[in-house]
Amino acid sequence: MSEDAGIEVVVARRVTVADDVLEIELHPGEGTALPEWQAGAHIDVVTGDGLVRQYSLCGDPEDLRAYRVAVLHQPQGRGGSAWLHNELRAGDRLTIRGPRNHFPLEDASGYVFLAGGIGVTPLLPMIRQAAARAVPWALHYGGRSRTSMAYADDLQASAPAHVHLVPFDELGLIDLEAAVAAAPPDSLVYCCGPEPLLAAAESVCSSRGLRLRTERFSPGQAASSTVDRAFTVRIASTGAELTVPADRTIVDVLAEAGIDVLTSCEEGTCGTCETVVLKGRPDHRDSVLSAEEQQAGDRMIICVSRSHTPRLVFDL
Repeated sequence: MSEDAGIEVVVARRVTVADDVLEIELHPGEGTALPEWQAGAHIDVVTGDGLVRQYSLCGDPEDLRAYRVAVLHQPQGRGGSAWLHNELRAGDRLTIRGPRNHFPLEDASGYVFLAGGIGVTPLLPMIRQAAARAVPWALHYGGRSRTSMAYADDLQASAPAHVHLVPFDELGLIDLEAAVAAAPPDSLVYCCGPEPLLAAAESVCSSRGLRLRTERFSPGQAASSTVDRAFTVRIASTGAELTVPADRTIVDVLAEAGIDVLTSCEEGTCGTCETVVLKGRPDHRDSVLSAEEQQAGDRMIICVSRSHTPRLVFDL
């Protein structure tokens, strides 16, 4: 995995905001500044054991004195959240990268926000932005229980007419049909959470012809008919041509050839390795680019995606 220098930040505050959810406030280190960001953006956080994990920014984009992220403790995960929960302390220094945004808030006449668990975090700045614009919006927020739902009380207290909390142990699953049926015409639906919620939202929105934007925590499922074939990658700046075998990724082949490409998740969910495509037709297998972006074919996520054509030409 390629690394860049990143930005050094200081842990200013840690506070529990729900069962197993820790909010971490990050301030710029001495002589550094926090880059601007927009609703939907995330940062890479380099943990003490070298793991790199992505967390959505959930604070105020207008306040560049601090970044805020909320981290769900996942004991069965790969260790990043456990380190942040158990080892990180106020005053510690961290390296972050970004922000990056593959989940921006687009203009619309109204919004329906669908959140599952920690998936509420990227939606918080969007909700504030929609409210500030006086655009109609509604949040349908599900979780295991009320105590597991970060920011739930604050959200409901601030906008009770717009916020619908759906704790599973009290009310079951979010009624997605009812949620989207109540939306104004031409509304845009934003959904973030576990895969079952995303899949259900895609089905409901497709049947109603509604526009949907999603952000995934885990990679989507490849079609069962997918067949991996070898293809060639050409580097436009040098003319070098590299063969990508059927059993290897583009990122692996580039790294072996000494071509430095920044990567992080290596499963098509973070967008770090997004690369401009000059020629050829990508076989998109990521969970980052929208359907429209994939259809355009002028960029791809090279840690998982492949090629429909014998050769791709990259702007590298």
